[in-house]
Amino acid sequence: MTMQGKTAIVTGSNSGIGLGVARELARAGADVVLNSFTNRDEDHALAAEIAAEFGVKARYIAADMSKGDQCRQLIEDAGGCDVLVNNAGIQHVAPIDEFPVEKWDAIIAINMNSAFHTTAAALPHMRKRGWGRVINIASAHGLTASPFKSAYVAAKHGVVGMTKTVALETAEEPITCNAICPGYVLTPLVEAQIPDTMEKYNMGRDEVIKKVMLERQPSREFATVEHLGGTVCFLASDAAAQITGTTISVDGGWTAL
Repeated sequence: MTMQGKTAIVTGSNSGIGLGVARELARAGADVVLNSFTNRDEDHALAAEIAAEFGVKARYIAADMSKGDQCRQLIEDAGGCDVLVNNAGIQHVAPIDEFPVEKWDAIIAINMNSAFHTTAAALPHMRKRGWGRVINIASAHGLTASPFKSAYVAAKHGVVGMTKTVALETAEEPITCNAICPGYVLTPLVEAQIPDTMEKYNMGRDEVIKKVMLERQPSREFATVEHLGGTVCFLASDAAAQITGTTISVDGGWTAL
């Protein structure tokens, strides 16, 4: 599969899942736009590295995904959009009666509202080009729930619902909209949590991963950013032209329980 000539925008992509997805899209030949809220030299260096490694155009555009006007401006500043990957997200854990209001507002804004704004801005570009893919990185928590994650679960359920709506609105066009629902993914952020978790439970690395961190993931293995990037590339391919309005779980069997 080649995506040469396509432009892919990946929100929240200067690290973790977003960066992994952007790299896989570039590997497939797409020009990529990286994004986060920072505007550091290293952010722009990441884009330069991807461009050099895969022989594509790549650039970094700073935009705060908690602000609707910046979400929309990101799409315009990119100068076009064939593939939109809504990946930006944050998390906070607390009982609902103790959940800080500002954390609730930020999670809903970044995890859900941003996908509304970017999609609304990207669809006219896709229609003009006669082709498009909207791919939302939701979560296993878009299909099920866990305690103490009310804002995150609400936002990810919202993303799944919006995915279905956009798919129906574009059903007679060469545009699809789907959501990927990862379970636990091995990112640098998760990797950094492993030593502290080992110390807390007095367990070795493999034991703490399988018995504590991946307790709800039946495979007892992390998904990888490459797994998610490959799934995005599949959904962006011609083979997925009739896949729209659905979710694809990359969760080691979590939501099969």
